[in-house]
Amino acid sequence: MKAIGYTQSQAIENTDALIDLELEKPHATGRDLLIKVQAISVNPVDVKVRASASPAENQYKVIGWDAVGEVVELGDEVTQFELGDQVYYAGDITRPGSNAEFQLVDERIVGNKPKSLSNSEAAALPLTAITAWELLFTRLDFTPAEENQPETNKRILIIGAAGGVGSILTQLAVTLTNATVIGTASRPESASWVKELGAHHVINHHLPMQQQLNNLGIKDVSHVISLNHTGEHFDQFVEVLAPQGKLALIDDPQQGLDIMKLKMKSISLHWEFMFTRSMFQTEDMKEQHELLNRLADLIDRGVIKTTLGENYGTINAKNLKRAHAHIESNQAIGKIVLENF
Repeated sequence: MKAIGYTQSQAIENTDALIDLELEKPHATGRDLLIKVQAISVNPVDVKVRASASPAENQYKVIGWDAVGEVVELGDEVTQFELGDQVYYAGDITRPGSNAEFQLVDERIVGNKPKSLSNSEAAALPLTAITAWELLFTRLDFTPAEENQPETNKRILIIGAAGGVGSILTQLAVTLTNATVIGTASRPESASWVKELGAHHVINHHLPMQQQLNNLGIKDVSHVISLNHTGEHFDQFVEVLAPQGKLALIDDPQQGLDIMKLKMKSISLHWEFMFTRSMFQTEDMKEQHELLNRLADLIDRGVIKTTLGENYGTINAKNLKRAHAHIESNQAIGKIVLENF
């Protein structure tokens, strides 16, 4: 089968940072589905893994954690899917990824593809949607509801709201909670995107946040969800969070965080890593299957829209290298997708 991978971690501008491969086609057993990949998207985790994790000697590493495809083979324990089903999923970071013509994925982390979306539109969603959903409704205990919500005084500040996770998180927060949603963006085009997604307010994370909130008539926020550069903004989070507020994050602050600064306000800290359930085979692993199906329903009813940003064409090493370089530039708006081998 066709695949794209690498033998050694290196800078994306190097010729063999990602290369086209021919690998043996896998076969499904147990609860695995064998999926013929039709579209993929690229996430910051792809860049991080490619830059830091080399395979064993004389081996290839295939990454990629977002895909749409067709179920072409069933393991003997599969109960949720049938041959020919169109599905979407993020996969498991401990297994070979979606940058391949065929991929094995546990059925418990796979959802039915939204019927109203093209393959590329749907491929933009799984990893970021799972991350955003788990942030709001698992880590921060919001209850998803579209209507008849009681009045609340919740105020969510989303750092990096124009990116992949931010683009779906903003929509979920606006449509399924009754909170005031403030997104951050630093460029006119990204600020416009965040407003289009439904954010009630947009501020610039390169400027003092407390003053900008004050200018909006907002004294403090009940929740901060930090999607990037947490270490740079940590002191400002402590400043803008209300007493007993909640801070959630997904990135890897290089300088560490002084969590003692959270004590006086009794601010709680919440990590989200969407691969936890699959890595540890948790009892609630099937929750990702359920939430992907619920998201598909929201999309098909027009409540949530795809976060597709750009389509880079055919799935091959040349186009994937270009996508990785764009992600590394920190200039991406929405998701970068590729389709068909």
